[in-house]
Amino acid sequence: MLVLSRHRDETIIIGDDIELTVVDIRGDKVRLGIKAPSHIPVHRKEVYEAIKRENEQAAKLTGEQLETVRSPVRSGKGQKKNMPAAGRINTAARESA
Repeated sequence: MLVLSRHRDETIIIGDDIELTVVDIRGDKVRLGIKAPSHIPVHRKEVYEAIKRENEQAAKLTGEQLETVRSPVRSGKGQKKNMPAAGRINTAARESA
């Protein structure tokens, strides 16, 4: 692991397009600002691990369990009145904006 020291408002560059800036330091907490291209996901480690666990659990679903989730989506049940059905674009809302 590479360990670098930085003061407030100093930046570290990762590759050509990621900037990591020390925004604030208060006691034992450091606030970081991260500039990265939108196609690069940036998460706190605990959030990343939770996403990974959820994806692993979803991959283990049986066909019957998947059908339980898919049926309400296909029928439109549980959708709000003003919400478009899954896969449809609400052009009226877009035009009035």
